[in-house]
Amino acid sequence: MKMKLLAAMAGLLLLPALAQAHHAGTMFDSENTRQLTGTVRAFQFTNPHSYIQLVVEEDGREEEWSIELAAPSHLHRLGWRRNTVGPGDEVRVTIAPLRDGRKGGEVREISYADGSPLALKR
Repeated sequence: MKMKLLAAMAGLLLLPALAQAHHAGTMFDSENTRQLTGTVRAFQFTNPHSYIQLVVEEDGREEEWSIELAAPSHLHRLGWRRNTVGPGDEVRVTIAPLRDGRKGGEVREISYADGSPLALKR
């Protein structure tokens, strides 16, 4: 019984470190940003993070980018809903790109193609 209690306490002590590691964002290059304009293929309003799959034309060919946003609960408090963006919508995003060069990044700013901003913070 004592061993189980000690193991549970050790696990609880590790939780903050695990949470920090998950939210550290080291996979994103926050020193550089990139602007993309494209068409939403899908909006995934799911935990732990929401994503926009964005089709961008580059060098005459279409490429799909995976754009990470905050958790749905955070976005919901800012007015986002499952249908805030959807397939076929044109959006502009500024992202911190992935360090490894894959087509993805963390959103810094987002707006509809007409310039109407979408809130990311209060």
